[in-house]
Amino acid sequence: MRIERVEAAAPGAADYARTLELLRAVGRGEHPEVLRLSRPAPVVAFGRRDELNPGFARAASSAAAHGFEPWVRKVGGRAAAYHRDCLIVDHLCPDADATGGNQRRYREFGALWARALADLGVDAGVGELPGEYCPGEFSVHGAAGGIGPTKLVGTAQRVVAGAWWFSAAVVVDRREPLAAVLTEVYGALGLELDPGTVGAVRQLIPEARIEDVEDAVLERYAAWERAARGGLG
Repeated sequence: MRIERVEAAAPGAADYARTLELLRAVGRGEHPEVLRLSRPAPVVAFGRRDELNPGFARAASSAAAHGFEPWVRKVGGRAAAYHRDCLIVDHLCPDADATGGNQRRYREFGALWARALADLGVDAGVGELPGEYCPGEFSVHGAAGGIGPTKLVGTAQRVVAGAWWFSAAVVVDRREPLAAVLTEVYGALGLELDPGTVGAVRQLIPEARIEDVEDAVLERYAAWERAARGGLG
């Protein structure tokens, strides 16, 4: 598996288009399996249901006023916000039967992320929290030192002919601007949000650096790859 680091990811729409083209190249056999690590420009990634919501225009304006690019993604659930103190890990993998295994991948990689965070000292688990942003059955949450549980990682998938893309976004630091923008965005959309569920790794483990999160995730991916190559994945 190739590891690629993107030092300065483009804004949401441009980065998504670039990664999607890379995914198609993986599906055509023109690019190897890759784990792509990036730190996103400030963005509020809306879902298609958000775009159809009567409050969408006001929600998008609120995002922009907070310095976050409003962007409607093609897949995924409700609005989520990210900035440079988040880490995006995109796994692009060739698979002749890419349309199968969606639920398995959610379970498998959700557990991988929970174990990676546990390696850092987070009491981590998988499952939806009441009132979380972009709610999902396979969100990864954590607690430590009497704080939590708070959502730390959101996941999503995209499939093309011959390949799948599993994307995970972890908030490492500066949860406050994310909670602020999401509170306004969800208010405009008329959706439930508990700002206390907007978490960050450093909220729980103050000494953790984004490099520590990268290392923990890469170690868990290395173990996953060894198991997969051995026929156990």
